[in-house]
Amino acid sequence: MPRTLIDALLAAVLTAVLLIPIFGLRIQVDGVNVALDRTPTPVVIAVVAVFLLRLFKRPLQRLWASWKVPGSWRANSATAALRQTAQHPRARQALWLLLLAVAVIWPFTVSRGAVDVMTLALIYVMLGLGLNIVVGFAGLLVLGYAAFYAVGAYAYAYLAQQFGLSFWLCLPIAGGLAALTGFLLGLPVLRLRGDYLAIVTLGFGEITRLLLNNLNFLTGGPDGIGGIPRPSLFGLEFGRRAKDGGATFHEFFGLDYSGDHAVIFMYLLGLALVLATLFVIDRLLRMPLGRAWEALREDEIACRSLGLNPTVIKLSALTLSAAFAGFAGAFFAARQGHINPESFTFIESAMVLAIVVLGGMGSQLGVVLAAIAITVLPELAREFNEYRMLAFGLVMVLMMMWRPQGLIPASRPPLTLPERAEAAR
Repeated sequence: MPRTLIDALLAAVLTAVLLIPIFGLRIQVDGVNVALDRTPTPVVIAVVAVFLLRLFKRPLQRLWASWKVPGSWRANSATAALRQTAQHPRARQALWLLLLAVAVIWPFTVSRGAVDVMTLALIYVMLGLGLNIVVGFAGLLVLGYAAFYAVGAYAYAYLAQQFGLSFWLCLPIAGGLAALTGFLLGLPVLRLRGDYLAIVTLGFGEITRLLLNNLNFLTGGPDGIGGIPRPSLFGLEFGRRAKDGGATFHEFFGLDYSGDHAVIFMYLLGLALVLATLFVIDRLLRMPLGRAWEALREDEIACRSLGLNPTVIKLSALTLSAAFAGFAGAFFAARQGHINPESFTFIESAMVLAIVVLGGMGSQLGVVLAAIAITVLPELAREFNEYRMLAFGLVMVLMMMWRPQGLIPASRPPLTLPERAEAAR
């Protein structure tokens, strides 16, 4: 007991040291007067909670291990019917179609702000799915993913501003340039492993941001590029007036002008891009290339012994992952209308990596849910927005301790050997 008490006191003291500068002290500015406001209540609550949890750690662990869900809850007619329905292919298709219908109808029933936030969430869904290829399937740690995101965004912004190209023409170009960037980066560095590869990609991300800040003639420097045109629907623009004698969406359909039309269109466009990303990645995973990614992740030496070239497999994963980041970057630039280097810092790369880890590496459904949660939840609690990164770090630590496989672990079909038929009697 004394040893446990000492450990609990030490944990409480460390908690107080860490939290007092963050939660306990606030600077209040009133004109030219600056005062220090002390708010000890949240620190005291956190210290007491940590002390009690550390003091009663073992009894709580035994209680958690002994707690079991009653068998009647797990096995009944309702759960059995749901399990059989989930295993039926047509039932799964019907469920996905129902979810798709809900996603399409949803923006017409909520506010403009909610649709705009969900559009941002769809961008992070695309980024998470793209990074999941190289991190979740191929097992490579990439820390500079925002660089490919920036390449796609600046490619669309520059081409649209300087050459007047449409979004639909720039979208594949942005994805192709991002893929080319990933290919050129991967050629010299993918022979590295583990932490060395992560450090190189981190450095590449920072180099890209510095180049965007300093190439004023090409990127606009710290001010970025503004006035980026938004996508049109078969030539129909969503502004109040069309440019260069074109037609507007509301005039063509005889509707009153509303800014909601453009917001809903951007949401539906983002949803279409997410669905296309899911479809392409799902098909790739069913091909030999997807099997090669998983073989590389499990054991590179065994992968090489099977006659596969690990460098080529890594290069394909990084190139395709960068392409999806380029698509997301082009869509981000079209949504924002203005971009600058501060939108592509290391924090963005860390956030996308957190989405993949929290959702479950290799789990596409988990990545989708984690991206929506990480994007939407801070909007629901804006008063805690300044503690956003602190909350991310705490959640990551807790996930690594209690559920390292993620919220929804990747499911793989089990392989069973057929039993030998009994000898005829």
